[in-house]
Amino acid sequence: MRNSNPFNRQGDYETFIVEKEQPLLEYLLEHVKTLSRSKIKQTLQGRGIIVNGKQITQFDYPLKPGMKVAVSRSKKNNEGLRSRYVRIVYEDRWLVVVEKQVGILSMAAGHSSLNVKSVLDDYFRKTRQNCTAHVVHRLDRDTSGLMVYAKDMQTEQAMEHAWHEIVYDRRYVAVVSGQMEENSGTIQSYLKDNKAYITYSSPVDNGGKLAVTHYFTLDRSKEFSLVEYKLETGRKNQIRVHSADLGHPVCGDSKYGNGDDPIGRLCLHAFLLCFEHPVTHERMEFETPFPKAFTDLFK
Repeated sequence: MRNSNPFNRQGDYETFIVEKEQPLLEYLLEHVKTLSRSKIKQTLQGRGIIVNGKQITQFDYPLKPGMKVAVSRSKKNNEGLRSRYVRIVYEDRWLVVVEKQVGILSMAAGHSSLNVKSVLDDYFRKTRQNCTAHVVHRLDRDTSGLMVYAKDMQTEQAMEHAWHEIVYDRRYVAVVSGQMEENSGTIQSYLKDNKAYITYSSPVDNGGKLAVTHYFTLDRSKEFSLVEYKLETGRKNQIRVHSADLGHPVCGDSKYGNGDDPIGRLCLHAFLLCFEHPVTHERMEFETPFPKAFTDLFK
């Protein structure tokens, strides 16, 4: 039988007694009223859930009547990964969602290059997980934001082969040069790389891949605009090239920009990632705040 109180406060934990068989995440969402759905998931992946004295990160961990569940109220869980470049947002036995910072590659591109995959592989070793990080999609070194990595080849293949069916919303925010004329719109073109790996855009088929980008102007100043981009396709350099096509290149873009660089970085951040879990088929939705340096330009 469950405690008469909704929970007992013991130190930094809220404790519950399980009444019926139920997967752990389902139980937490049903019983923990003090935390939002996203915070519950963060606490779970951050090793802030203890079942019968053991830290559990497996969201479908089977609970049985009489088990004791303790939920951390501390903001500092997930001590397993300490990196200035990578923060784990969600983790289960099949995949991990991270927020990466500027200055780190998605995967290795040289013998000593700093990359998210190697940071995650080191974290998996330290936490005694028998897995490695498998790249599903990429962000440029100088783009920050949300990414997902698979923990095994089967999950990676499932996500990569059905990426456009699995991912149902993916959005970026950027600071672009100048004042956007339109509040919203759509731009599409064919994108193709030349031998120097510069992506060229063409309104007619140039043998490249069709790219479609929807944009929404969120704010304007005299010099810059804050723009949200929703990708219908995920081509290489798509947002950067399409922003330049609009006459408002992303600030800090050394390849496709016009020299505007107000904060000393590429002003592009992947803030929203929504996909159907390849194994459980649960809808997974993750969002991070806009970088403060972006929004400070519009105060």
